[in-house]
Amino acid sequence: MKIVREAFITLLGAVAIIALLKFTGLLGDFAYITQSTALKTGLMDASTATKKPVSFDFNFQVKDLNETKFAFDQFKGKVIFLNLWATWCGPCKAEMPGIQALYNSLPPDSVVFVMLSLDKEGLQPKVKKYIADKKFTFPVYMPSGYLTEQLNVPSIPTTFIINKEGKIVSQEVGTTNFNTTKFKKFLLDLTK
Repeated sequence: MKIVREAFITLLGAVAIIALLKFTGLLGDFAYITQSTALKTGLMDASTATKKPVSFDFNFQVKDLNETKFAFDQFKGKVIFLNLWATWCGPCKAEMPGIQALYNSLPPDSVVFVMLSLDKEGLQPKVKKYIADKKFTFPVYMPSGYLTEQLNVPSIPTTFIINKEGKIVSQEVGTTNFNTTKFKKFLLDLTK
């Protein structure tokens, strides 16, 4: 009985801490810190194993942070790094410095980076401020209207790698370290 009571007290304490973090708005920051630490272990490095290619549905529109809209199919024929994220997502924010480092390390125009913020419509100023504050230079977009079924993912961050033939060759769900030599080679091999 004593063990059950101690387990209950421990569980109650954990729930109280999570509730406090959520109530104070610190839960995202806590997730960011824990995910950033985990990224440094190497256990969360991106996979370079090619999955069975599936056709990507380019039938949607995006807009840049200045509200300029365009069809996503303008990227057809190019290698695309498509990352779904949001400003409220701690794990998303944890992987972004690594994505920036990857973006910086690749030859210009070799891979199209699309950092697609899933923040609610009207929050472009918040997204813009976050990107500016962090000094990220990769291209950031938001949906313009609906997204295809493929992009209605159950959790973020989710990253798709799409080859020049328009096939999804890799999909990573969860915080991932993309800034590895092995993953850079994987991307560059797709551009050949």
